Amino acid sequence: MLNKVTLIGNLGQDPDVRTSPNGTKIVRISLATTRRWTDRQTQERKDHTEWHRVVFFNRTAEVVEQYLRKGSQVYIEGRIQTQKYQGKDGQDRYSTDIIAEQMQMLGSRSGGSSNFSDNAQSS
Repeated sequence: MLNKVTLIGNLGQDPDVRTSPNGTKIVRISLATTRRWTDRQTQERKDHTEWHRVVFFNRTAEVVEQYLRKGSQVYIEGRIQTQKYQGKDGQDRYSTDIIAEQMQMLGSRSGGSSNFSDNAQSS
């Protein structure tokens, strides 16, 4: 079976950095991807922005923490992971994240880009 996601988007806020009890660095970002099109009937330009929660671990998490900020553009490859949890009201809730396996910074001031991957993934 295949579970693969590819995204190019911009960070909606600075990365959220945490450390797990076992010392693993975990960084979460909110990534916006926008689809643009022209309405065939009205010729009006339209767009729709989708927000994705992306999670990084280990070395890639350190790079994201150090270099990415709100507005940064990135290329992400990863997999979808859905977790079930109980809300404060006792109801079951679900959270869907993209677990990043590769990340490439785009649009850097130097005009280049950098690739990072993390083969030692945590779940």
